Amino acid sequence: MAHAFVSTTELLQLADGNISDINVSELLEDAPLLARLAAINASNSTSHEWLKKTAAPATGFRAINDGLENTKATYTKVTQALKLFDAGFDLDIGLLMAGSGDALARREAIDHLQAAFAEMEQQIIYGTGNLAAGFAGFANEASTAAFDDSMVINAGGTTANTGSSVWMLRTGEPAVSVVYGAGGRIEVGESYKALRDGSTTGQYDVQRTPIVFYGGVQVATSLDLARIINLTADSGKGLTDDRLSDALALFPAGRQPNLIGMNRRSLTQLQQSRTATNATGAPAPRPTEYEGIPIVVTDQITSVEAISS
Repeated sequence: MAHAFVSTTELLQLADGNISDINVSELLEDAPLLARLAAINASNSTSHEWLKKTAAPATGFRAINDGLENTKATYTKVTQALKLFDAGFDLDIGLLMAGSGDALARREAIDHLQAAFAEMEQQIIYGTGNLAAGFAGFANEASTAAFDDSMVINAGGTTANTGSSVWMLRTGEPAVSVVYGAGGRIEVGESYKALRDGSTTGQYDVQRTPIVFYGGVQVATSLDLARIINLTADSGKGLTDDRLSDALALFPAGRQPNLIGMNRRSLTQLQQSRTATNATGAPAPRPTEYEGIPIVVTDQITSVEAISS
């Protein structure tokens, strides 16, 4: 049975009457992986702490009248500063005077939030390699940052800046979760007038609408996330079932992944690899899962990653 987790669509609240009727799921069309991740409130308004287990206690049998050395599990306290995401926007007063100003401001707010969640998903994946001012993400994890790390399978592609990654992960509150601060509130502030410099000369009046929220990501243990790296269009260096199997084997038997994230190129490579081995020669169906693990396809995983070597 598939487990259900609180998601971004259920956790986040739009703090503005003009767009509070919008379902957050409508804002996540370009962030499908983010939509599937478990979502939790931060332990503090602007930061999040958790204990990452690094070693289990030792146990064993003992003889009568003899003891065992007492041991304990080892934990490392992780503190992540959440980052303030700013999706605010300006509208020229002249546009608003032309009529339908409220409708225009509502549309712009929705467009900016859609773009914000797409950027948020890319930050979760690439971390500071996406936006340096943002929070650390999957690619910053010590176990998944490079081709020879402990939770990485190297596909072996070599063509510069044509790489991609497939991420296999276990989502849930004690595993991989997106973290929101300030009680999961998206603050769409009251609009106000401001003065901006013109693109060529002078100044002009705008209506400024602030939109802000705090975000981050939790990877509870190093065994909750794996990566297939250096996937390229080079011959034999694309995504296959064998490489997915190798990545799956990195997870403990009792802590299996429940999501796989990839882009359209990787999905096509996987489908074509299955077609090539099909005894009938018929095209394989579009993959939607691997060993029962759902595949989420997103454009926020690029095909221009640097080769890790």
